[in-house]
Amino acid sequence: MQPRILTLANQKGGVGKTTTAINLATALAAIGERVLIVDLDPQGNASTGLGLSRAQRERSSYDLLLGEAGVAEAAVATNVPNVAVVPSTMDLLGVELTIANERDRAFRLREALRSAGEVLIEGRPVTYVLIDCPPSLNLLTINALTAAHAVLVPLQCEFFALEGLSQLLQTIEQIRSTLNPGLSIQGVVMTMYDKRNNLSEQVLSDVREHMGGLVYDTVIPRNVRLSEAPSYGKPALLYDLKCAGSQAYLRLATEVIKRERQLRAA
Repeated sequence: MQPRILTLANQKGGVGKTTTAINLATALAAIGERVLIVDLDPQGNASTGLGLSRAQRERSSYDLLLGEAGVAEAAVATNVPNVAVVPSTMDLLGVELTIANERDRAFRLREALRSAGEVLIEGRPVTYVLIDCPPSLNLLTINALTAAHAVLVPLQCEFFALEGLSQLLQTIEQIRSTLNPGLSIQGVVMTMYDKRNNLSEQVLSDVREHMGGLVYDTVIPRNVRLSEAPSYGKPALLYDLKCAGSQAYLRLATEVIKRERQLRAA
């Protein structure tokens, strides 16, 4: 059985995309899923946040896109139970130039992930693949959207949130009409919410009004422990399970599973 592939995308940086990828994967694993993260950002923050040193990245998502390694070869176990990662290296910066003139340039990741069901984590096959995108709408993000069953959009509670979202939604619609007709939006998760800040509440209200039921009930708070955890090479759920951020990601994982069942049944 093929795993479900979810792409985490937003062309803006600093919206909590990688934090969401790492902690959602950990939360899904905590409730019985086996999760493979594909780090598609040249900065490699998801790989670093899961404790992977540069020396452990013998194969990477760059090799996947060039067809020089299969996903099972590139996947590396992490210290998080039931979570593995295809790490990123700075080589990804040059991938667009390398494959720009290839006819299948938008489908490289999709082809590579056809064998994702063969990846075993602790002896059992992967059930979810989470793709962490770079903060731009480039060929890497297009590959991630073309490969995905659904998109999860982290959105920061800040003034220009809706402006950036409309551009991303246009891109998703273009991908759906040309490259991946089965692509759906899993949901929009509001991040860095500060209940003491009136602007956060206003942005949350505006996005809910604009996007309706696509916005998750769970809101990720601005939380010091979430910010500290990557410097220890750990998801927040392993660094401090009881902090507000960790608890929010556990609730988000439950919502994601519920929506996945609805999407599969549709």
